Amino acid sequence: MLIGEVARRSGVSARMLRHYESLGLVRPSGRTGSGYREYSGEDIQRIFHVESLRAMGLSLREIGRALDDPGFTPSALVDDLIRRTRERIAVETELLTRLRRVHATDPAGWEDVLQVVTLLGALGSKSADARQRAALASVDEVPVEALVEAALGEGDPNVAGALRWALARSGGGGAALLAEGLGSPVAAVRERAVRSLAEMSGGEATALLRNALASPDDTVRGYAALALGTRGEADAVPVLVDLVVAGTNDTDAADALSLLAGDDAAADRIAAELVDRLARDTTGASARGRLTQALAGVPGAGSSRALQELLHDEDRAVALTAAYLLQLRDVG
Repeated sequence: MLIGEVARRSGVSARMLRHYESLGLVRPSGRTGSGYREYSGEDIQRIFHVESLRAMGLSLREIGRALDDPGFTPSALVDDLIRRTRERIAVETELLTRLRRVHATDPAGWEDVLQVVTLLGALGSKSADARQRAALASVDEVPVEALVEAALGEGDPNVAGALRWALARSGGGGAALLAEGLGSPVAAVRERAVRSLAEMSGGEATALLRNALASPDDTVRGYAALALGTRGEADAVPVLVDLVVAGTNDTDAADALSLLAGDDAAADRIAAELVDRLARDTTGASARGRLTQALAGVPGAGSSRALQELLHDEDRAVALTAAYLLQLRDVG
C-alpha cells in the first residue's frame, strides 16, 4: 500500500509518516519499481500502535523504546504517565477555577478582568502583607469562593483576621462554603471555618453554628458556643459551661453566659447548670473556682442561693470567692 493510501486509511498525514520513518518508528517494508514507499500489513499495524501510544501521552522517543526494546517493562512508564497526567489535570483545574472566578465577577472590560486576576494572584502570594492587602481590598471584587478558600488555608493570624472581615461583608454564599470546612479532616481548617462563621451575621451562619455545637471537635464547639452566646442562643449554655470548666476562653464564656441570663428564668437555668457542674466529683479545684466566679455574672435568686451555699464549701478558696461575690451584690 502506497503512502497516500496509508495516510487516507490511518488518518496519519503523509508528512507525519515520513517523520516517523526519519525517527525509525515506522519503516515501509519495500519500495515500488518507481521508488515509492510501500507499506505492508505489519507496517500499518505498527502505525496504529504508534498512534495508540501517542494517545496515551507517550513521546515519540518513549514509543520507540516501548516498541523496539525487548527488555522494556511498561509499568514504570505507565506510573510516570499517571503522575504527569495528574499534574497536568491539577494545573488545568486551577486554571479553570481561576477563569470561573473571573467570570463570576461579570467584568465589564479588560481592566476589570486584570484587576480580579491581580487580586486572585495576591491572595495566593507568599507575602503575608500582599495577602492581607488583597483581603482588605477584595470585598466587592473577588468571588466569595476565592475568599473562603483563602480563609480556610491561611495560617498567618493577621491575614486570617482580614479574610474573616472580608467574608463577613461579602454577602451570601460564604456560609454554605464554610460549612464544608467544618467537616474537614484537618483540625486547623475546621477552626478557621468556625471562626469565619462566627463573624458572619444572618440566619444561615447562625444555623450552621448551632449545628456545630454537636461537633466532636472541642475547638469547633467552643467557638460556635461563644458566637451563639452573643446572639442570645440558649442552646449554647452547656458548651459555654464546658469552656468555663476547661479553662478555655473561660472569661469570654462567662461573659456570654451573663448575656444569656437576660431574664429570671434564663438566669435560674444558667445558675442551675453551673451549680450542677460544681457538684460533680470530676470537677477539679481550679475548675470549681472558675465556676464560682462565673456565677458572679448571673443575676437572680438562683445564683444568690448558690453562692450562699458555697460559703460552707470544703474548698476554702471557693468559699472565700463566694463570700466576696455576695458582698459585691450587697454593695450593689
